Amino acid sequence: MKKLIITFTLLSGLIVNGQNQRFMYEYKYIIDSTAKDKPETEIMLLDVIPAGSKFYSKDSFESDSLMTASMEKQLKAGSSEINFSGIKLKGKIAYSVEKSYPDYSVNFFTNLSADEYMVQDKRRQEWKILPEKEKIGEFTAQKAICNFAGRKWTAWFTTDLPIQDGPYKFYGLPGLIVKLEDATHSHLYELKGNKKLPVDYKWQSTKEKERFNALVTISEEKYRKAFKEYRADPMKSEKEMLARGFILQEIDASGKLVDSEKGRKDKEIKMLNDLKKQNNILELDLLK
Repeated sequence: MKKLIITFTLLSGLIVNGQNQRFMYEYKYIIDSTAKDKPETEIMLLDVIPAGSKFYSKDSFESDSLMTASMEKQLKAGSSEINFSGIKLKGKIAYSVEKSYPDYSVNFFTNLSADEYMVQDKRRQEWKILPEKEKIGEFTAQKAICNFAGRKWTAWFTTDLPIQDGPYKFYGLPGLIVKLEDATHSHLYELKGNKKLPVDYKWQSTKEKERFNALVTISEEKYRKAFKEYRADPMKSEKEMLARGFILQEIDASGKLVDSEKGRKDKEIKMLNDLKKQNNILELDLLK
């Protein structure tokens, strides 16, 4: 307990000094257990400011920014139809995680088809700190383990960076988590770099961005139910939009309009097939 109090003191000092920081993690993951020889890799960013942190995909953020700029330009030009066909999108990870300090409440932002959710996740990791130490990059790190979201995790944290945070929803150790891996070696986050951000830097919360449909705020328990319904019928929200009179158009890779009904059927088949392959997702207990 004494060590925990000291850590909070150091964190408070970091906030007072205004040292906003960005930590860059390499995330290697396998979501299809039948394709273990084909891991995906994405660069994830953890932005830390006095109010809290935001964890998100670098490529997805840049793609969103390009789409927003394109939409604003087309609207300013008086276009009645928005066309994104000329934009090459990057990034496969669309979720983001925001934590508020000092209570470390967690908000998880994600999409299920056309619906966007803010999931208020109140689960906490119950860490067991072990004596083993290891050099991770330039930092001396110590080992800790926990069970979370259906997986057994091993974390390596460093008190050289007195921030009780880490990638994804993980936090609560006496220093920043610089490496995190599950027992099956199919999900791995590793710190690759960091830099100071301007004193006046403030990340924008995902809940504040403009969107077509209203953001759905939901508990973690209710999200589980919505997730299972989505996997059973991934086109449900689009079907509901059509029933309410919305006109949805599908375009092919060249930007040309395709037959709406055929496009929706093809899309539904592809989504169902893709979901079957997603049998090794990070939060494995969502599949139970």
